Amino acid sequence: MKKFLLQFFTWWNGQTLNTRFHTWRKGERVGEDEFGNLYYQGGVDTEGRIRRWVIYNGQSEASRVPPGWHGWLHHKVDIPPTQEDYKPYEWQKPHLPNLTGTPAAYRPRGSVLTNEKRPRVTGDYDAWTPGD
Repeated sequence: MKKFLLQFFTWWNGQTLNTRFHTWRKGERVGEDEFGNLYYQGGVDTEGRIRRWVIYNGQSEASRVPPGWHGWLHHKVDIPPTQEDYKPYEWQKPHLPNLTGTPAAYRPRGSVLTNEKRPRVTGDYDAWTPGD
């Protein structure tokens, strides 16, 4: 019952009832990423292309879409990542979602959210003033 109410009253938890109905009616499952997000295509968008969409596993957060799937969703590539034999270069890091607002967010030294001291000012900075 809770899942039904969340789909009925919120848009940020997975999918809405309208998306579920559209997926059931016109969706063809294309694949799944490492985060458990499901990717579909079906129907036609306003530009005459096949419509593509994602159903998030959990909270709807666009930064949780890996780069390969992002390119497919936005019609940059025609072949979904599940049908490619893609191997990343050794210098490419694995995809990370946006961690802002989470305990794993970046917090520099001196941030109010850390107990580290702020680095001392070295005096190598000259403030700009108008007319100088």
